[in-house]
Amino acid sequence: MNGDAPAEAGAQIKFGTLVGVFVPTVLTILGAIMYLRLGWTVGNAGLLGALLIVILAHVITVTTGLAVSSISTNIRVGAGGAFAIIAQSLGLEAGGSIGVPLYLAQTVSTALYLLAFAEGWQRIYPEHSLALVSLVGFVILAIVTLISTRAAARAQILILGVVAFSLVSIGLGCLPDAAGAGGLSHTPQLWGRFESASFWETFAVFFPAVTGIMAGISLSGNLEDPRRSIPIGTLSAIAVTLVIYLLLAYWLSRVATPEELQGNMTVMVDRARWDWAVLAGLLGATFSSALGSVVAAPRVVQALATNELLPFSDYLAKEDRQGEPRGAMLITALVAFGTLVIALIGGGLNFVAPLITMFFLLTYAMLNLVVLVEQTLEMVSFRPTFRIPRLVPLVGLLSCVGVMFFVNPAFSLVSVVLSLLIYGFLLRRKLPTTGTGDVRSGLFLSMARWAAEQVDRIPAAPERTWSPSVVVPVATSGELSGCYRLPRAMTGRRGAVRALGVYPPGERKDVTRIPPILRDLRSDGVFARHTLLEHEDFFAGTQIAVRLLRSVLFRPNLFFLRLLPGRDLGAVSEQLAFARSQRMGIVLYASDPVYELASERRINVWVREQGPDWELSLRLGNLDLAILLAYEIASAWGGRFLLCMAVHDEATRIRAEAYLSELLVRSRLGRWGDHQVVSKPFTQALDEAPQADLSILGLPAEPDLEATYALTERIAGSCILVRSSGDESVLA
Repeated sequence: MNGDAPAEAGAQIKFGTLVGVFVPTVLTILGAIMYLRLGWTVGNAGLLGALLIVILAHVITVTTGLAVSSISTNIRVGAGGAFAIIAQSLGLEAGGSIGVPLYLAQTVSTALYLLAFAEGWQRIYPEHSLALVSLVGFVILAIVTLISTRAAARAQILILGVVAFSLVSIGLGCLPDAAGAGGLSHTPQLWGRFESASFWETFAVFFPAVTGIMAGISLSGNLEDPRRSIPIGTLSAIAVTLVIYLLLAYWLSRVATPEELQGNMTVMVDRARWDWAVLAGLLGATFSSALGSVVAAPRVVQALATNELLPFSDYLAKEDRQGEPRGAMLITALVAFGTLVIALIGGGLNFVAPLITMFFLLTYAMLNLVVLVEQTLEMVSFRPTFRIPRLVPLVGLLSCVGVMFFVNPAFSLVSVVLSLLIYGFLLRRKLPTTGTGDVRSGLFLSMARWAAEQVDRIPAAPERTWSPSVVVPVATSGELSGCYRLPRAMTGRRGAVRALGVYPPGERKDVTRIPPILRDLRSDGVFARHTLLEHEDFFAGTQIAVRLLRSVLFRPNLFFLRLLPGRDLGAVSEQLAFARSQRMGIVLYASDPVYELASERRINVWVREQGPDWELSLRLGNLDLAILLAYEIASAWGGRFLLCMAVHDEATRIRAEAYLSELLVRSRLGRWGDHQVVSKPFTQALDEAPQADLSILGLPAEPDLEATYALTERIAGSCILVRSSGDESVLA
């Protein structure tokens, strides 16, 4: 393992694998819980119960360590460790939603280690107050951290030596003393009676022992080579400490009775060869663990602030000349102090440990989820040099989630809800992507690809699945801007708009404002995209583009064309014939130059006489498309539509009233629509109809566009003329 390289004056401090990952990870794992609660765990759960707890905890840690090691060889791990990994894969919103709980967990850990330090100190000086020792320890801790992170890191190497010597002393405790007493003289209790706590409560107290992998990962921004240091340092630390915990559990079961193990929290000190060595290791390890947490936590805050995810981000992200985030360190010290005070009031170490367990389990679950998602998507960019089977992160994810709810369902739910609230808050802020982007788009593309494969296998049912997907060919940006409101209302949140800008060679400037217009549509909740095509002939270019668009999965089904004054009606007629050949519905828009869409409230739908049978069927021709568009537009406007019909006599009027009434009932559109039938010639009925902001009429298969244009001129207000593709059904 490489050591830490010297930093130039004023440069950011960089660590190697040993100092940056292995040492802080080992010291955090071999810390407070090992010295003060492993004996209690063995006494309460028995040897086999304790081994099961240790192994289960390490299943979570090993799978998470493997997952983190794998993904760290595939991406450039920035500052913030777990936050950086999650943000680069699932976006800043997901990273922030986990980064805040992770920061709280590391800060709360500081209180746990200081309380453990105070319990060890009381073994030497029992008359000293636990609260006073904890608070004095906090002050010393804050001073050491604020002076120099490098000094804190170097101090950890010395402390590691002290811890190693304490383990030697514990190991020698296997041997009887000169008088023949001590040694491995007790028969282990294989399964405990769980008198002090249940299995899962015991697990919750023990689990913070193995959360040390975050200590090294959180310093990723201060590592020379995170891709190399994180896998080597993390996995080697987990392997070494797992062996130590398994041996210590066996040793404890043989050197003391279950009653002694539960009643004496410093039993390791009593049964070791040299009690002073274990006390030195206990004090050194707990203080070092607190030091590691209070050094790592500000880096998480700094990373969150650098991405502007927190209030006062400028202050929290700022570094001094040595690359230290002083503002983040000060905030962390204040939060840690408050947590310590609450813990002293609330019940000490056993009160704090379960809180840490929940937050770390949530973080571990997300890290495993990130790797599982990356592996499942099988994107070309996912090429880790350290590969693991997909089963590893899956086991890690399921273990974390399962254990969370076994340990404390209520607090687990609170933790998840807190993360979701943070995620929702950040999502509303419309944060940018990280520098290299994230895999969310790949995730949805993968889902879309899977959905497309399923669509190919299932018989089509266009009547039930129809939604408006409109292609709008325009020659200029102004043409799209002039009809913007109608496609927006036609599609709403259920449909899509594809703007097709066809411009002559060298005249791209005519369509340059189309993308900004579509951004406005997207901000209104409409799925909107654009295609720009250079072609000397507008109508020929339109046909080329539409043919291509009709070949994709999410193909447009409505051809939207404006009926503009002066437009070549012969060419328009050819376009309509082309749309019919492509089995597309047609929407021909004639905008009133005075009224336009007026107040966007009232819609008249003109229905031709349906005699002589007056029977409703699944296919009603143009009426299907006319009513469906009326419904979509009325929903978007918050208005209503009126089905209008002109008939030649009173008897027919009665049948028509019944027909339209039944149509509204069977189409489930009575809430948005009404009907009106008059016994008058069509032209007279048209003139005397209630004022509407939009009128919808059917378009014949072979329309006389000159007569059609004259008809639209007669109507006070804008009109759309529609031709069904045959795939729409208002009764479906």
